[in-house]
Amino acid sequence: MTGSTIARTALLLTVLALPFGPTEAALSPFRAMAGAWMGGGTISMADGEQERLRCRAAYDVAGSGAELRLNLRCASQSYNFDLASDVVEYRDGAISGQWTEASRDASGTIEGRAVGDHIEAAARGQTFSADLSLTTRGNRQTVSIRPQGGADITAVSLSLERR
Repeated sequence: MTGSTIARTALLLTVLALPFGPTEAALSPFRAMAGAWMGGGTISMADGEQERLRCRAAYDVAGSGAELRLNLRCASQSYNFDLASDVVEYRDGAISGQWTEASRDASGTIEGRAVGDHIEAAARGQTFSADLSLTTRGNRQTVSIRPQGGADITAVSLSLERR
């Protein structure tokens, strides 16, 4: 084989290896979240108290990876929450969906952006609103929930690991 034949063959193989559309990772930042997670963190109260939380999360990714169902259950010595959400990722990273919190009978909408391994979103409802931040790197995930508007909780910080 001549040098130019080798070069053309290498170029052809390189072109064939390139995706013809967006890559799976670009299509779905949710795929890295799929599965069961465990961990804990802290819940900070408006009166300055903090409590340790233990949490379990399950993420179900559906379809082409653009739909995510989340179930997150956390408990401390005096507080617990049971959060569920259905989120759909739209073009250019925009996400939206619905959420419910069973122990307080609260619900609402969620909107935000998913970029790479990071999601920033706002959950809004009639009785509860919060800003959410979630980062997934490999088998580790950090979650930050910052309630808005005079809630008895000022912050929730979690660190989860895939089971």
